[in-house]
Amino acid sequence: MRTQKKCLGYVAIVVDDYDRAIAYYTQKLGFTLLEDTPQPGKRWVVVTPAIDSDCRLLLARASNERQSGCIGNQAGGRVFLFLQTDDFWRDYQTMKAKGVTFCEEPREEEYGTVVVFEDLYGNRWDLYQSAESAPFSAG
Repeated sequence: MRTQKKCLGYVAIVVDDYDRAIAYYTQKLGFTLLEDTPQPGKRWVVVTPAIDSDCRLLLARASNERQSGCIGNQAGGRVFLFLQTDDFWRDYQTMKAKGVTFCEEPREEEYGTVVVFEDLYGNRWDLYQSAESAPFSAG
């Protein structure tokens, strides 16, 4: 029996076009499209970095000028989302080969390995692997 817990189920990202956003998140970042359901005047589009993840991104198309102004700037230029991986170098190399825009070179911090990248809209993300989940290296 699964223990009940609280978690963020969805994080909305304002996008300009559903299909363009789906293509980016699935083809460039390797996310899985979980749902694409038409609704009156919009679609319910959900992607996730891993099928067993409790956190999902809701791709929400801007429906007015105010929302359009937030596309790519949902955190005012700060890192907005943190994509945790169990193999930093595998995912970094894969994303780089697929044309993901990185803002810096990867670096080692106390908490792990990290690099900042931008999604197709300019939202800043951290790709990181925590120090606790890094594979052991004998040197």
